[in-house]
Amino acid sequence: MTRKAYMPARARLSRRSLLAVGGGTVLASILRPRVVPAGLSSQKMLVAAEGRVRITPEPYPQTGVWCYGGSVPGPEIRLRQGERLQVTVENRLSEDTTVHWHGLRIPNAMDGAPYVTQAPIQPEDSFVYQFTVPDAGTFWYHPHAHSAEQVGRGLMGALIIGEPQPLPVDRDVVWVLGDFRLEDDASIAGGFGNRMEMSMSGRLGNTVTINGRAPDRFAVRAGERIRLRLINAASARIFGLEFKEHRPLVVAFDGQPVEPHAPECGRVLLGPAMRTDFILDMTGKPGHSAAVLDTFYKGLEYKLVEISYTDEKPLRTQPLAAPARLPPNPVREPDLASAQRHDVTLTGGMMGGMGMGGGMMGMMGGSMWAINGAAVMNDDMRQMKPVLTLTRGKSYILAIDNQTAWHHPMHIHGHSFRVITRNGARTKFREWRDTVLIPPRERAELAFVADNPGDWMFHCHILDHQEGGMMSIIRVA
Repeated sequence: MTRKAYMPARARLSRRSLLAVGGGTVLASILRPRVVPAGLSSQKMLVAAEGRVRITPEPYPQTGVWCYGGSVPGPEIRLRQGERLQVTVENRLSEDTTVHWHGLRIPNAMDGAPYVTQAPIQPEDSFVYQFTVPDAGTFWYHPHAHSAEQVGRGLMGALIIGEPQPLPVDRDVVWVLGDFRLEDDASIAGGFGNRMEMSMSGRLGNTVTINGRAPDRFAVRAGERIRLRLINAASARIFGLEFKEHRPLVVAFDGQPVEPHAPECGRVLLGPAMRTDFILDMTGKPGHSAAVLDTFYKGLEYKLVEISYTDEKPLRTQPLAAPARLPPNPVREPDLASAQRHDVTLTGGMMGGMGMGGGMMGMMGGSMWAINGAAVMNDDMRQMKPVLTLTRGKSYILAIDNQTAWHHPMHIHGHSFRVITRNGARTKFREWRDTVLIPPRERAELAFVADNPGDWMFHCHILDHQEGGMMSIIRVA
């Protein structure tokens, strides 16, 4: 007798106890961060290999995954801003891989882009990454070879860089958000690289996870203040999280500080690869509970997890003052008056009004997506010429026009940028990011200093879109 795959993400809010485990088990241990003392985290070993982990609760069996260090997500790496990190990556998979340190402004040779910054790590081979971390914040690591399948099978991990003087909180918690497409026996379904999905929203899983597990409850204590770091490590899913009866206060996007503020419309929006740090004060009473809902996909809303208050006496009775702004990272400010402007057009996909790629051409085996008419299929960058060549040290504005019918989280390697306008209107916070989510038929302008030399990948972080052609190179010389 087979069992239905656990927690279909398409189920609606009306389903009782969606994304919940029977018996009200508190899974606080799953959701607590695995803290590594900063002084011990300068040298690490990551082994990429097959393994078995528990994604869904018993009586479902464990799930065969690809993972770092035998866990999903992989080992959480913590160190301090300005420290040097050395990581030896050993490949025990049956195919080549790399590791990309997403969001870090590090030397080009350490970026983990196959055939761009390094040769892929072959099976039974290894590679040593070493670099100094310039910025504090929330980052993550993942493969950049055969990305959609390797991330989709579990290869991901959090990289947390602490500030010299972090915000005072009672707990610093990381949620690595992901999803898996599971069969009835909890095994990961095949079908990676499906061209129909590739031409639309990408591969969405039917089992949404926090730190590698289908969550039930997040245990909290009344009166405590939590710094919650959200990392969207899903290969395609966009999250729009509402913390019912609570008021998150955003303090950082993609590792970069921002003026503390409530999220727009009360919803924390995260495209694939994006991160948000916020302060969450536990204002409920002992024994209370409140839902965290994901309401991004209209008509497919569901409960992600329950915030469950213990019966302990409140940690404090008076509310804390609003947190101070995090200290800025040493990112060079672009000179908008002298910045050179480049237009970037995204085309392709189903219902796209296509230009190059997409539609039936894509379904027949060609590229499905393009950046300024150029496309790379299946992560193969060996024949790709730069879509832009920038002069080192100069300021630039990229005006990105999404002419497709689908969202695209656009990521530039090796740099952070300010989002200065959306659809021609100035942004309120001019936030720094390394990945920007651009809705269908909308535009965004990004400003940055091209101060990190080398060839850098520029792509959509819906990984099926990346592998379907929406990937290019920006050269800084």
